Parts: sequence; C-alpha cells; structure tokens
Amino acid sequence: MTGTAPTAAVTRSGPAVAMIGTGRMGTAMAVRLRAAGFPVTAYNRTRAKAEATGAAVAVTPREAAAAADVVLVSLADDSAVTEAYGGPDGIAAGVRPGTVVLDTSTVAPDTVTALQPLVEKAGGTLLDAPVSGSVSVVEQGALTVMVGGDTSALERARPVLDVLASHVVPLGPVGSGAVMKLAVNSLLMGLNQALAEALVLAERAGVPRESAYEAFASGAAGAPFVRYKKDAYLRPDGTPVAFTLDLVAKDLDLALALAERVGARVQQTSVNRKLVGEAVEKGFGERDLSALADFLRGGLSA
Repeated sequence: MTGTAPTAAVTRSGPAVAMIGTGRMGTAMAVRLRAAGFPVTAYNRTRAKAEATGAAVAVTPREAAAAADVVLVSLADDSAVTEAYGGPDGIAAGVRPGTVVLDTSTVAPDTVTALQPLVEKAGGTLLDAPVSGSVSVVEQGALTVMVGGDTSALERARPVLDVLASHVVPLGPVGSGAVMKLAVNSLLMGLNQALAEALVLAERAGVPRESAYEAFASGAAGAPFVRYKKDAYLRPDGTPVAFTLDLVAKDLDLALALAERVGARVQQTSVNRKLVGEAVEKGFGERDLSALADFLRGGLSA
C-alpha cells in the first residue's frame, strides 16, 4: 500500500520526483523539493525514514520510479545502489520512457556504468550526478552537482537540480561524475586531516582552540570547508553528524582503487586512509569526520 503526503495543497512547479534513499542527504533533498512545490514520492528500506520527509511513500523502488519523471538516488554504497536498481521491484523495472535517473550516490565509476544499460533498456536515461555539500548546503539550494551522461537528459532534469544546486558541472560520459566525486572527496579528506592535525598542534603548544580555529578560518587556508565545519570542530556535542568516518573510509577505498586502475600517484590519500582506519578501529566510525581531531588528541570514541 502506498502512503500519502500531508493534505496541505501544494502547487506543482515541475516534474514529479522520486527520492530513493532518505538518509541525511536524501531527506534534505526531498524536503526542499516538496517545499518548492514538486510532487515527491520517497522510498527507503526503513519506511519510517521515508515517511519523515512528508512525501508520498512507495513500498518498492519500482513503485517510486514509476510515479516520477525524475528519479533521484542517494544511497550509502555500491552494494545498496546495485540492489536498488535490479530485480522485479528495482528502479529499472519502474522507469518509463523519457525518465531521467540522477544517481547522487558516491560509488565506483564501474558501478554506474554497469547500471546504465538497465535504465536504457526501459527507455530512461541514467546520469551519475554525485554532489558536493552537506545537509545545510542542500537546505540553501547551493550544492555542486558533478554530472556524467547525456546533456539533453540533464536539461530535462534541470528544474529539479536548480532547486538543489548553485553549480551543475557537466563532465563527460556516464562515470565521469563518479570519478570527479572521488577526486573531490580525496581533496576534502586531505583538508580535514590537515585541519585536525594543525588544530591539535596549536592546542598542544598553548593556543586556545577557538582562537586557533579563527586564525585558520580567516586566513589563506580558510576554504569553505574550514568555515562550515567550525561548529563540528569546536562544539561537536551539539552539532549533528554530517559525514561519518566509516563513510570517509569507504570513499577513500574507492579513490585508491580508482587511482590504482588509472595509474595515478596518490600518496596523501593513502596516508589519510591509514589514519582514518586507525580512528575507525578505535570506535570513531560513526562519528563525524571532524572527530579525527579528538582521535589525534587521544580521546575516546564516545
């Protein structure tokens, strides 16, 4: 049985959207699209999470996709993505001719390219469209979306992306978006490790934590990442987890596998993965990536 959205009237302002996966990012995207007037149908393996978006709720990925012109997918890893597309209840089984599937998940490029024929066989178009940004960035409509795939399909999906993103970057064929996301995350995790190390260094030498962070954020190293992670570093107990160290480890493994395949030398990524692995082994896996500083201080995971 399909659930229904709240009865408040919403004026449709664009194509019908399916949201497959309502974790932190998927929920934020569904909520923002509904607020903009888009009809949204959500699916999540844990139904309560889909219901929390206020959208109509589908029982299967197929049912969600069948109700949509544009399907957004936001899942945790390659196995979850592959499972969601295949079989009689999968996304591909619900796709109609002309449907655009935007997969925002962070996965290996080969995973995306392997799924492309399933969507095309049903008459749809798959674009890999991973995003850069956090929940707060979704709420501001300021994501960066890195897109691999057909540009005409991208234009059909623009009304949806324009609500979520301030930058949409076409990169080339399907798989290009996944490649770019791994490169971007490798850079971000390098920034995160450098920030954690520098902050702990300043503290150990006697500089107050907040003063040190202010110097980082206002100086030459004050990238947007440094500025928007301020609360996570300075007030971690009151700041929601944005991206866990478990997921950081997963993404760095994907980046290292890609680097090996293409023959790229990524020494910093290797070092970053080693430190993150140590933190995960000590029980920090479910904490935000900013908890790397606590790990370096010798703190406990909880």
